Parts: sequence; structure tokens; C-alpha cells
Amino acid sequence: MDDRRRLTRPDAGLRDTWLAAYAEWPAGSHVDASGLRDGDDVRSPEGFAAWVAKLLGCADPGAPLPPGHVVHSTYWWITEGTSVLGSVELRHDIGHPLLLAAGGHIGYSVRPGRRGRGIATWALAATLDQARSRGLDRVLLTCSPENAASAHIIERAGGVLEDIRETAVGPKRRYWISC
Repeated sequence: MDDRRRLTRPDAGLRDTWLAAYAEWPAGSHVDASGLRDGDDVRSPEGFAAWVAKLLGCADPGAPLPPGHVVHSTYWWITEGTSVLGSVELRHDIGHPLLLAAGGHIGYSVRPGRRGRGIATWALAATLDQARSRGLDRVLLTCSPENAASAHIIERAGGVLEDIRETAVGPKRRYWISC
């Protein structure tokens, strides 16, 4: 592992490297754990700064949730030096029915050009440490049944498969991990 790898809170100063990472996803695709919603302007410096402020505000349990968010979450970008490699979201609770069925506590994604290098494995371990520090004793993670790479990462982190179920967003493998 590169000792420069970090979970970094979203930072408008990383706009160029975040946009380079984002450009690797197919146009219009959903980027898990990014907090990016329809209508978010990440192309202009002002829009990007506003989006980063929104992500940072999602962690504050006393702040109102922005549109499209149903629970408070902490977002991080997976960085190595000044390069953004992906993103992680730790939901503070999963009291919303969709999150309990299909979303879970932790979501992550790695930019396509950097996959297969242990980055997601590292990021999940680091996020489990964060969950533990928040007082969570176990967390739910989900993935699509066809996502063998994510299932493997979750299982290697101690994930125990509860079930595979049909949800409002399609079938999901649901795993619990003790923190």
C-alpha cells in the first residue's frame, strides 16, 4: 500500500483531480458514494465549491439534509498524494427503508482506471475504522449480485451474507460486517 493513501474530506482545491477521476466513468452513469445528484454543477468552480460544501454539511447531524439525501453521511475521497482515486460514503444510520434494503451504511467506488489495485479493499478497511469510531458495532453493505469484485472485497473484510433480495433498485446481496 502506498503510505500516501488517505481518506480525505471533500475539498474544492482538488477539483481538477476529482474531475479527471469523474471523466473515467461513462457519461451519465451513477458514481456510487460520490454524493453527486442530478442538478449538481461540478463543472464550474463555483458549482463545485457549492457541491463540496453540501457534502461536508451532510455530516452535521444538526444541519438539515439537502434534497435527495435521507440520512446524514460522511463523505471522503480516496486520495493518493493529490490524486483522487475514488469516494466513500458512511451513512450514520440506515433508518430509511431503502437504505436498510438496498443501500447499507457504507458505499464506495474507485475510478475505473485504478481498479484491481487493492484501493477499494483499503478504503473499506479505513471506513470500517471510521464506523467503529462513530460507535457503530456492525454495518450493512450491499452490492449487485453480478458485482463479484465488490462481493469479494466485502467478504474479505468479514462480511457475512444475510440474503440476496429484490429491492426497489434491483437485486442486492446484503452483508453485515462486525466493527
